[in-house]
Amino acid sequence: MNTENGCIEWSHLPDHVLLQIFRYLKAEEIIKLSSVSQPWYRVSRDELLWKSLFKRDWNINPKIGIAPGKTSWFSEYLRLWQHTPILETEVLKGHTHQVLHVSFSHNGKYFATCSKDGYVMLWDAGYPARIKHYYDMKVYSWKNTQFSQFNESDTLLLVSGVHFGNHSNTGEIAVFNLEENFVIQCRMSNKPYDFFGTWYNDNYLLSGDLRWLAHLVSTSIVWLNRASQESDSEFTSIMNRMFKFYNRSASSIRSITVANCRSLPQNKPSSSSPTPSGASDDCASNKSCHETGNPISQPEHVETKTVDTGSSKDIFQETPEGSLWPISTTDEFQCWRRNSPGVSAASAMDDEIVEDSKSEDNETGEESARSESPLTCSGGTEARSQRADSEATDDDSEEVLDPREKFLIFTMGSRTYTPHQIGLKRITPFTFCNRIDVGPSLAERVAIQRQERQALEESLALGIPPPEPVWQDFEAVADRFDAIDHIIDLHGHIIGMSLSPDHRYLYVNVRPWPQGCTIENPLQPPPIAQEIDIHVIDLVTLKQVGSLLRAHRSFTPNDECFFIFLDVSKDYVASGAEDKYAYIWDRHYGGVLAKLNHLDVVNAVSFNPRDPEVLITASDDYTLKIWRSRYRTRQLKLPVEDFPVGMEFRRRCSRLN
Repeated sequence: MNTENGCIEWSHLPDHVLLQIFRYLKAEEIIKLSSVSQPWYRVSRDELLWKSLFKRDWNINPKIGIAPGKTSWFSEYLRLWQHTPILETEVLKGHTHQVLHVSFSHNGKYFATCSKDGYVMLWDAGYPARIKHYYDMKVYSWKNTQFSQFNESDTLLLVSGVHFGNHSNTGEIAVFNLEENFVIQCRMSNKPYDFFGTWYNDNYLLSGDLRWLAHLVSTSIVWLNRASQESDSEFTSIMNRMFKFYNRSASSIRSITVANCRSLPQNKPSSSSPTPSGASDDCASNKSCHETGNPISQPEHVETKTVDTGSSKDIFQETPEGSLWPISTTDEFQCWRRNSPGVSAASAMDDEIVEDSKSEDNETGEESARSESPLTCSGGTEARSQRADSEATDDDSEEVLDPREKFLIFTMGSRTYTPHQIGLKRITPFTFCNRIDVGPSLAERVAIQRQERQALEESLALGIPPPEPVWQDFEAVADRFDAIDHIIDLHGHIIGMSLSPDHRYLYVNVRPWPQGCTIENPLQPPPIAQEIDIHVIDLVTLKQVGSLLRAHRSFTPNDECFFIFLDVSKDYVASGAEDKYAYIWDRHYGGVLAKLNHLDVVNAVSFNPRDPEVLITASDDYTLKIWRSRYRTRQLKLPVEDFPVGMEFRRRCSRLN
């Protein structure tokens, strides 16, 4: 090695020696040293060096390869370091109570917020963010606004809320026109309130209704509604009944959403919900008296009782307070990600998917027809599927709403009233019945009623009581309801879910039950863990392909458990938590990248769909925070060092092995 006056010529160090030195340095130091000379720059971009740094500093499983579509480990390191939203660039204080939800428009220009103060606010998403419109929904007897969603063209905003009342489970949906100064275009009933509602397409939305049939048995009805309900005739239909589902164990359909099908399995759809477990239950929920967030609706007409079993730490495997676990995915899933866009089989978790109690070989034609039952207009008219209309003549009164096949996705329960299952119902293209069938005339209806009354009197005279359906016997009344195609049991209390941007994957927040617990009384669900798991479900294979364990935390018991909304971008997953932080993970590598602080529970998060380097968090501390990446902050010509930084889970030192 050449020397001058006893000094080493560092710029001429051999590559292998320089690499060994770089392995002791931080990423920031290596980047600074790359400007020393051309040889140092070349060595500083060594891909094996950055692969090692990447997996060391971000605590990534060594077996996980580079993300699909990515070619450089150096670029991936910079992405997680410089392009993850971690700087607290704005704190918004427009609401005067707990902020329950936040959602972005598809074009990324606006976001909407809901709060316990009863207001819905529309914000301009530029810098700095400003309130564009607001509306006080308390004038319609709303207790609070709880959920919002933009339609595909960002011209309408769906807002869901809860009616006043200490034990009310009734809600309402309002549709705001964003092109006409934020006026309310229509309102519709929604029961239970945590059905939330969702857009079916750009001009139609789904709402719910709940009707009790017997003790612990009810039916959930899914209504398809026009977003514009003005009509020139009393015979014009503005809502159609889509589905009617059977509920057991005092449960109901909740948290409904719609996904566009990418590709569907070739096997026949399975059936309706399974029979509840009849095993004994040693587990019961804890009791607390702290009200926060937006709790799930409680079943009506039944008295829920809880048993104090002490701390759940005695039942669940205890996790250290500061421990964070990455997302784990199956080998098959990683193979699919590496070879995208091909599709491979996901992890074999058939025991998680509850199939029909009858085999496909024994399935009758009547049952098959029931799984794709026709839609019914309000007024008794059927809205037929596109396949059924293929041989019929065109009718001006009907229109095909959407040529895309879709999945109706919702939470439900069968063993207890709390939501612990994901239900999926396939929707093929169908026509909306625009005209109501008026049915018989008044004179004909009176005549029919007389005949029915006469027949009833004759039966009673002969001592024959009128037949009454036995609602508790599902098999006896199954033909009255629509079958659920697939059910996935997650063995815990579901508190939130979100679709990936391409609608391929469903991410679900779950507070798990103790392993091996049984349930004897559906009104006494098992205690739930303080930790929140995120389960990942492939909507092509309809199986779980990964999970995140014991990362973010919640503390409320079953009867006070509330929603923690998560969001998914192309590269990241984010979720709120009850521990006063929001968390960010990388979707492919599964590592926990950062946690973002608030002063109270973080109820919801939302990525800007056009710029995932911007994330908004909504909290019980009455504030919204806008987090931007270091790169995006510099683009706004803002001094990065002036903003608070979230807690970043990146190691800053220690030698590479």
